[in-house]
Amino acid sequence: MAKDHSNFFNDVYEVVKLIPAGRATNYGAIGAYLGAKSSARMVGWAMNAAHGLDDVPAHRVVNRIGVLTGRHFFSTPTIMQERLEAEGVVIKDDQIQNFKEVFWDPMKELSL
Repeated sequence: MAKDHSNFFNDVYEVVKLIPAGRATNYGAIGAYLGAKSSARMVGWAMNAAHGLDDVPAHRVVNRIGVLTGRHFFSTPTIMQERLEAEGVVIKDDQIQNFKEVFWDPMKELSL
């Protein structure tokens, strides 16, 4: 039975809203937390659709190695980096430099 995409997207947004300022996570970690381990791409689609939602800090979701892959879905391609840097995250060449320290794992940080 296929999961309703709008419900999945809303679940993704609820997790993203919990990421603290100055931290970042990746698509796969969110998918794994939601019980859909192989759904990183669908989490990405949810994030691409979230950029009009002011209460979803989409800039805190990056790919598995900390690259700002979603930057082109913001109103300008530099906004994602600007928002992360304003929170103290160091970016170089579109990648979070200390990603292991910045990484926020919902499986560890949240209880189901």
